Amino acid sequence: MNVRKIVTIVEEILTEGGRPVAPAARVAIVAAVIQNPWAGMGFVDDLGPGIDDNASAIGELLAPRVMAALDAPAQAYGKAAIVGLNGEIEHGSGLIHTLKFGDHFRNAAQASTLLPAVEKRGPAGIVFDIPLKHITDATIRSHHQTVEVRIADAPHPDEIVIALAAAAQGRPQQRLAPLSTER
Repeated sequence: MNVRKIVTIVEEILTEGGRPVAPAARVAIVAAVIQNPWAGMGFVDDLGPGIDDNASAIGELLAPRVMAALDAPAQAYGKAAIVGLNGEIEHGSGLIHTLKFGDHFRNAAQASTLLPAVEKRGPAGIVFDIPLKHITDATIRSHHQTVEVRIADAPHPDEIVIALAAAAQGRPQQRLAPLSTER
């Protein structure tokens, strides 16, 4: 795995809807900008070897970093793979949609649900949204949220941005009724 750089973003929302948020709503994102393991190979029928060589290492690199940046227990989480223009969306999906990758974050967050994800292809500086859901119950509406990310110089055409995001709480000032009330 060839990592060009790691980007860490921490957001703290102090006011929402004109009212204070106490404690501040905290979200952390950690992204690795990596060389696409399939760059320059043309169409690859079997992505398995590249997944085996890289997915676990990326998860192992990012999971402890996002938890440290959050500096609190995670209540919501998500992931992203943004593929440079010379790659296929399947390259990013292959790296993040495997237990070899996701279990590192699941274990670090003491989570049990599937990680919500975004995958897309785009140029350097593309804006992408990482969806977040509750770590143990994806039906808890208060934790359905999205964090916007942009890395100015990534991905290059033969790179992939792999990112993890975690929130220490649900949406600030959330007040939707539980999903169970609609039955």
